[in-house]
Amino acid sequence: TNLCRFFPSGNETFEKLGAIGTLSNLLIYLTTVFNLSNIKAATIISVFNGTANFGTLLGAYICDTFLGRYNTLAAASLASFLGLLLIQLTAAIPGLHPPSCGKSSDAATCKQPTGGQMSFLLTGFALMIIGAGGIRPCNLAFGVDQFNPNTESGRRGINSFFNWYFFTFTFAKMISVTLIVYIQANVSWSIGLAIPAILMLISCALFFGGTKMYVIVKASGSPVTSLIQVFVVSIKKRNLKYLDSNSLFNYIPKKSINKPLPHTDQFNWLDRAAILTPADKINSEDGSPENPWNLCSLQQVEEAKCVVRVLPIWVSGIIYYLAIAQQGTYAIFQANQADRRMGNTKFQVPAATYGVFLMLSLTAFIPVYDRVLVPFLRRLTGKEGGITILQRLGVGVLISVLSMLVSGVVEEQRRRIALTRPTLGMSDRNRGEISSMSAFWLVPQFVLAGLAEVFGAVGQVEFYYKQFPENMRSVAGALNYCGIAAGSYLSTALIQLVHRTTEGAPTGNWLPEDLNKGRLDYYYYLVGGLGVLNFGYFLWCSSGYRYKKAKDEVVQPEVKGSA
Repeated sequence: TNLCRFFPSGNETFEKLGAIGTLSNLLIYLTTVFNLSNIKAATIISVFNGTANFGTLLGAYICDTFLGRYNTLAAASLASFLGLLLIQLTAAIPGLHPPSCGKSSDAATCKQPTGGQMSFLLTGFALMIIGAGGIRPCNLAFGVDQFNPNTESGRRGINSFFNWYFFTFTFAKMISVTLIVYIQANVSWSIGLAIPAILMLISCALFFGGTKMYVIVKASGSPVTSLIQVFVVSIKKRNLKYLDSNSLFNYIPKKSINKPLPHTDQFNWLDRAAILTPADKINSEDGSPENPWNLCSLQQVEEAKCVVRVLPIWVSGIIYYLAIAQQGTYAIFQANQADRRMGNTKFQVPAATYGVFLMLSLTAFIPVYDRVLVPFLRRLTGKEGGITILQRLGVGVLISVLSMLVSGVVEEQRRRIALTRPTLGMSDRNRGEISSMSAFWLVPQFVLAGLAEVFGAVGQVEFYYKQFPENMRSVAGALNYCGIAAGSYLSTALIQLVHRTTEGAPTGNWLPEDLNKGRLDYYYYLVGGLGVLNFGYFLWCSSGYRYKKAKDEVVQPEVKGSA
């Protein structure tokens, strides 16, 4: 029942995220329609992606503190639609983009966009950033709100919800990076950019149409302020002697949506924030402290501990996303210098299209995982999810390491064939000779990366949402996107470091423009080695991790028709 109530909201989210996937083709749009240089275009796209991911923190704060999830999603959805509409208009209206440069390759003959044209375009990007900042941290949290976690079917529904969210999201993204991108590049930019805008308009209608069916949780104040108060007060009272949990001040607001948490003996230095001293005054009306910057409740302290416990696991996710990021960068360059022909035909698969195999792997295995593997493991272990969330994350980290090792072996073979056998000519922009090895040998590394996403990416989202306090679920969603952004930035930094370090080495530059003259396989092994170290770090963090568990947590008996 709750899943059906969420369906209109889910449609809105999935269609919106599928539309955002078409932004990957805007790099070409900026260089061909707006006549921007590669550096300027890449800078705009990089700034957009980074700002959109890190902007989720601000969006989560506004959601949890002021607007609530429904209102944030409503405003962000409209902003996304307006952003897509403005970008589409830059292609449809001749006056909103510079004249075509034609077939000339001389940048001096290409007229650059005016200040007004660039302002109109960047306004569209800004609205898209606002939309992403509001939707990305709130959509999953809003979906989880529709389930009753106190019933067995509700808890199982939440587990399945995370899996099917990623399934639908990836399916929509596959359509966007194949069909929509093809229309944009080969039919018409105006039509190709209109499709995402139309889909976003439809998704807005679906979202607002389901308003009466939703479970809407109102904003309950800033959870971040509560966290800061715990750290500030614990520092103020660092010299006080801690006795036992019975001496700690305990208070839970009546309107709090958070479940009461029992006292834990981890991070006891934070417990000092709840020590009640003669100087601390309590409101006689509701029992709350008069000055929350001098006294915190035990509940506040335990909620802060939940966040502190999660952060080391989040750090391990950065290295995980570092490995996944390689399949969207250098794996495409590998395909560009390999035989991309389909059998004996002259048709060549575009290099960027090979990333679809990662998405196919993810979408194909999620139903198997959710409907076959989880029930089987549940019978063996007696756990609701078949295995624990941390076990799922660990499997994802291991598979990501394996994908790097396979990538290295395949690259070593591609390079050897290019250097020892006849090649197929020069690659695009004369970057190097094309190896006669079939590019379809790259499929296994993409498939492994997709499997790693099933366990690692989906598992991380589920982990953050279940381990954070209920009023911080939007922050949990933002944290996941920040991990993705950090992994991407780390990938960029590592590439620059390797490039500069190996440029004068005896083995030569590992990452030159021509992969045949480099050692990309060594770089893959380096990332894999970091993954092995990261797996050891993850095991160390996991060994002392304590899952969040509500005080006197009881699963209610099943009621027919509820979830």
